[in-house]
Amino acid sequence: MTAQVPDIAQLKELAIPTPPVSYLPQTWGWLLLLLIVLSLLLLWGGRRWWQWRRDRYRREAQARLEELRLSLADPQSRLAALRALPGLLKRVAISMPGGEGARPLGGDAWMAFLARSAPFPLPTHFAEDLFTLAYAPSSRVLDIPHGRIDEIFQLSRRWIGEHHVAV
Repeated sequence: MTAQVPDIAQLKELAIPTPPVSYLPQTWGWLLLLLIVLSLLLLWGGRRWWQWRRDRYRREAQARLEELRLSLADPQSRLAALRALPGLLKRVAISMPGGEGARPLGGDAWMAFLARSAPFPLPTHFAEDLFTLAYAPSSRVLDIPHGRIDEIFQLSRRWIGEHHVAV
């Protein structure tokens, strides 16, 4: 006698039991709590989206600053990259909400604006370095030590990312 091997075609689908507990809240309190949590999440998401849109100029300036930093390695574009940095900071100041007042600033008033809007103390030589990059002869700009240029770019990156926007 040989035992018959069961065929897979004989298997039948099992019925899925109904869940013992309903997924819907049984009292209005849970529904109210759910609505409050969803409302808070919606408000938080809306605020984050608004901040993301508002800070677009910062992201674009950070990307341009990185392009300038990478251009420093090429001797052909080094001078142009160094000369573009003060202009980039000025464009960031003008692009920020309420930044139209920064357009006519120059010299000490411009440096005071940068220091006032930075949440950290700017070194006193930062103003001199930006002035040198913008107006000094090309030979003097190219003679700035690499460590000093790195510091200028780090301070600029930090100012772009952290400057205070008066609302």
